[in-house]
Amino acid sequence: MSEGEPPVRDAADGGGIRYSESMWEKRRGRRFRGLWRPVCGGVVLTCLVFGASGVLQAQSETAGQMRRLATLALDCVHREYPNKIAHVLVDDGDVRPPRELTPAFFGCFDWHSSVHGHWLLARLARLYREETFAEAARAALRRSLTVERIRGEVEYFQSPGRAAFERPYGVAWLLQLTSELREWAEPEATTWLAALAPLETAASQQIKAWLPKLTHPIRVGEHSQTAFAFGLLLDWAMRAPDPGMFELLRSRIDEYYGNDRDCPIDYEPSGQDFLSPCLAEADLLRRTLEPEAFASRLRQLLPGIPEDGDPVGWLEPAVVIDASDGKLAHLDGLNLSRAWMLEGIAAGLPSGDARRTALLVSSRQHREAGLAAVTGEHYEGGHWLGTFAIYLMTERGLR
Repeated sequence: MSEGEPPVRDAADGGGIRYSESMWEKRRGRRFRGLWRPVCGGVVLTCLVFGASGVLQAQSETAGQMRRLATLALDCVHREYPNKIAHVLVDDGDVRPPRELTPAFFGCFDWHSSVHGHWLLARLARLYREETFAEAARAALRRSLTVERIRGEVEYFQSPGRAAFERPYGVAWLLQLTSELREWAEPEATTWLAALAPLETAASQQIKAWLPKLTHPIRVGEHSQTAFAFGLLLDWAMRAPDPGMFELLRSRIDEYYGNDRDCPIDYEPSGQDFLSPCLAEADLLRRTLEPEAFASRLRQLLPGIPEDGDPVGWLEPAVVIDASDGKLAHLDGLNLSRAWMLEGIAAGLPSGDARRTALLVSSRQHREAGLAAVTGEHYEGGHWLGTFAIYLMTERGLR
């Protein structure tokens, strides 16, 4: 994959990744051509209003932001405590410290945050390979992603009583990590991907065993939500590639979400949400439908999206009163995830759709509120919000 080139975009929709069933072979056959530098991402007007000197300044500011966010992950991926383990004890032998239970992903407070902290480092080292933080990121990945450490992860993952371990959120992020390494044309990345292969296989098998038995979607605003995880899993299935996972997800998406109407977005958010159930579903569906079909489906799912360009009164950024409270700080993550979901929904619509303006304005509002909260002042948010910021700023859901 060639960094720095403009991304391939479909003219009709503005370029969101879309994986409809009929497009499998076309999408697999077409090479992803790279990513704009993040200065051109997110708020599209950025690249239109800057002159040459303004672009250079913005690039410098963006590199500074990425350095700060990389530091958040570097400071936590090998920090063992504090630690919250979701751990089933089978016998006395299971009473061990995190570094022994999960020897690769024991930092960042919990397993899934450690996994996506490693994804953050891989993504930034790949996209900003000339920046000073890139070597530190590679060193952290080098330390964690060894054959021996991953062997310990697989042993833990497959032990009795752990069939639901980190399902689906942490597992989806693990597969996102392997996707990132798969797209990174660097020998070490290939080595790390090979080390992760047994865990990647175990994770994908866990999802494949689970979904045929899951009779309903999970519509909460936290880790167990299916819509957000399915989006990450679909993206992985295309890049791996894994047609079996792709087809299984498509059938589940149709069954779980195919008849949804009038999603109650007015009820959102709940006080501890970091994902929007309604927006995550729409952002998932735009991956599976052509623009015109998605436009019609979105009108059924979210009929209240403004068409006058003004999102006031429709969807407002959430406010966190106490960022030192880990659960309350989830709302900072909600603002970030809403921003990328709104952007993805807009990208899935035809270019002339009247709803796109309000979606993008709201995305910008949530983006500004969310990024302002990623300070690292409190570990309760600092151990994970950087990942959400990078996912948004580098437009991972669209590339």
